[in-house]
Amino acid sequence: MARIVECVPNFSEGQRKEVIEAIANAIAATDGCQLLDVDPGLSTNRTVYTFVGSPESIVEGALNGARAAAHLIDMRRHHGEHPRIGALDVCPFIPVRGVAMEDCIECAREFAGRLASELSVPVYLYGEAATEEYRKTVPQIRAGEYEGLAEKLTRQQWKPDFGPNDFVPNWGATIVGARKFLIAYNVNMLSTKEQAHRIALDIREQGRGEKQPGKLRCVQAIGWYLEEANMAQVSVNLTDYETTPMHVVYEEICKAAKELNLAVVGSQIVGLVPLQAMLLTADYYMQKDDLFLLEEDQKIRLTVDRMGLHSVAAFSPKDRIIEYMIDKEKDGPLLSMDVKDFILTVGARSPTPGGGSVAALTATLGVALGAMVGFLTYGNKKFHHLDKQMRKLLAPLYKTMKDLMVFIDADAAAFNDYMTAAKLPKSNAAEEAEREERIQNGLKSAISIPMKLAITANSMWSSLKELSTVANIACKSDLQVGVKSIETGVWGAYQNVMINLKQVKDKDFTSKVKAQMDNELQIAQTYCADILKILDERTPYV
Repeated sequence: MARIVECVPNFSEGQRKEVIEAIANAIAATDGCQLLDVDPGLSTNRTVYTFVGSPESIVEGALNGARAAAHLIDMRRHHGEHPRIGALDVCPFIPVRGVAMEDCIECAREFAGRLASELSVPVYLYGEAATEEYRKTVPQIRAGEYEGLAEKLTRQQWKPDFGPNDFVPNWGATIVGARKFLIAYNVNMLSTKEQAHRIALDIREQGRGEKQPGKLRCVQAIGWYLEEANMAQVSVNLTDYETTPMHVVYEEICKAAKELNLAVVGSQIVGLVPLQAMLLTADYYMQKDDLFLLEEDQKIRLTVDRMGLHSVAAFSPKDRIIEYMIDKEKDGPLLSMDVKDFILTVGARSPTPGGGSVAALTATLGVALGAMVGFLTYGNKKFHHLDKQMRKLLAPLYKTMKDLMVFIDADAAAFNDYMTAAKLPKSNAAEEAEREERIQNGLKSAISIPMKLAITANSMWSSLKELSTVANIACKSDLQVGVKSIETGVWGAYQNVMINLKQVKDKDFTSKVKAQMDNELQIAQTYCADILKILDERTPYV
């Protein structure tokens, strides 16, 4: 798995196209970095860049952007709606995949040290990288902004973590840190700046001070006016979207606006957003409006619609959701094949894909047939009384169908890892010992895939049994083929485990695995027989 860190530097320039592009080009030209998004704001006079890379390359990409900005941005001439303290105002590092927060803290410290040394500018650490509790958040450090920085630097408690304790007029200072994914989210209002800011003070966690805390945790907010759009915004930073999701902020602002007789006209995501954040919001509106959606793209569309994310500019999921930006090719090579190519690949003179991948495909198709039967019952006028029950049954069937797909490629990959270990040299005792250890680990990995397949497929039997008692009887044969396919897939998984288990030397491991797989096979065979009996006894409609 690739180790991926995200960096989201905020530069104090959002109006001069040539400067915005020069910084973007400097970042994009860095080996190992992928520039995902550039989001400038005219009124804020600020541009948010989003790029990803390995821990090693991400620091170099941020430095290249800062180097370009040092020659192009002069804070003495900067004015904008957004609070700021420097040319490179804020530069957070965020864990995305295969890295821990500690790795991002290390990135932040390395970048801060090199930036301060190379450009001779003051740098503060914040978030998880902070050295002092009283300056852990950006608003704490940025209080007084650029205009108050010269005086601030004279105070001992505001000595920078890196760099000189001197005011650098053309640059200001930079705030560098490590944090969770932050969502920059703005709610549009037909109001004055002051009215928007009033609502911002009410909702943000800080509120109006210690004696008047705000309503929402993990929320930073201010109100400003967008001249280019002729409207105000409540500009929000969600520092933990799982604690306070986007829809909670949106609904709270709508409620406050209604009390003030103000109009909310959609909202805007600045930069990128995690897929989970969009789905959390979709789940809320699905529950609120009693909607039944299973497809991910439909859930995203619902979120975009309910929160008016098209209101300022078109919201393109493939360009705004970070997982879609990084995982351009999400499916494995086998799953991406058409049916004919898959069959020909199985039938070729190669050990993979073999019985494990075919078993995974068989079980997946079995659950897919169960989902199909559910869909052909749901929404049908003849079975309208079953709609609520079908909603309950379809959700896990559809999800499990998708979960099982990954095992088609995973089984082949695990076998290939084992074969790679088997080909290692064994010319001396050390090499032979390392080879044997790799083989044993490879065998256990190859065993874990069909085990997980069997467990996942077996989780659907109770839903399928309930479905078999009430589903559209015209789909009887489809469900019969489906449950038999799942049983066959589990049986295939069992055989794949058993053949590899014979070569594993860890007797405790083999004993536990055999007992579990014996049980999984028994579950599949018993449920399959029960469901086939139920279907055989059901009378077709006349």
